[in-house]
Amino acid sequence: MEFTLQLAFAGVCVGSAYALIAMGLSLTFWTTRTLNFGQGSLLMVGAVATVALLGAGVPAVAAVALAIALAGALMVVAERVAIRPLLKSGDSMGWVVSTLGFGLFLQGFVAKFYGSQAIAFPSLIFTSLDFVDVFGIQVSAQYLAVLTLSVALMVAMEIFLLRSAWGRAVRAVSHDADVAALAGIPVRRVVVLSFVASGALAGVAGVMVAQITGTVDPQFGFNLMVLGFVAAVFGGMGSIVGALVGGIALGVAEKLAGGFISTAFGDAVAFAILMAVLAIRPQGLFGRREMTKV
Repeated sequence: MEFTLQLAFAGVCVGSAYALIAMGLSLTFWTTRTLNFGQGSLLMVGAVATVALLGAGVPAVAAVALAIALAGALMVVAERVAIRPLLKSGDSMGWVVSTLGFGLFLQGFVAKFYGSQAIAFPSLIFTSLDFVDVFGIQVSAQYLAVLTLSVALMVAMEIFLLRSAWGRAVRAVSHDADVAALAGIPVRRVVVLSFVASGALAGVAGVMVAQITGTVDPQFGFNLMVLGFVAAVFGGMGSIVGALVGGIALGVAEKLAGGFISTAFGDAVAFAILMAVLAIRPQGLFGRREMTKV
């Protein structure tokens, strides 16, 4: 029983990181109806940049902040070169290939300077040997920190989207960009800010997951991006609550399957969940069907 609870708690913590990735994907989906499939590489960039800056003698807090800022800036570049030009062609889905290409470029760029081997990621707050007693269960302090930070960020983002002028602008653009522009909302600026926020969330998630795994390599973020996408679809694309529920459900299912069946089988759980959701409820748990006027 204790082993099962430990697996479940680990799944909740890791799933909260998947939820952050899902929320980042949702932000860009709201404003452009596109998904940056190169976002996994931004998770990797956030982690690798942190290692590089720490190695250069930059204090830990500043190193993480600069790495997150770099991820946000690269997300803007992705929007400018891989998404915006393709949206001008109407209903073209070419942005799927272009964003994947952007992600592969980042992987190749990092591999050029750091190689394809895994790089050790330092312990920033807690080590893998630090544990906390929670109701008689030994819980990794690293996992607990990831859960706390992820939930805090998602709550803050939800409040920001509901209460701030920028949040109202995002919702307006999501509903109808043309009407929002006629109402005086700077649509272009809202889109750029949504991509910055999405990139920053990817950078945070990358640093947090690398803290748990202890290593990072050029392919580090691809599986994480897939898992974040599954969490977003499962919870309902565009729903922050759905992203959190979907991420945690996916994390728990993955850890339980890995613990009782096989660690290799844990990854297959994500695709099984994705196929089941698409077959039964394509809009996700908290998503709503969209109607298009023709």
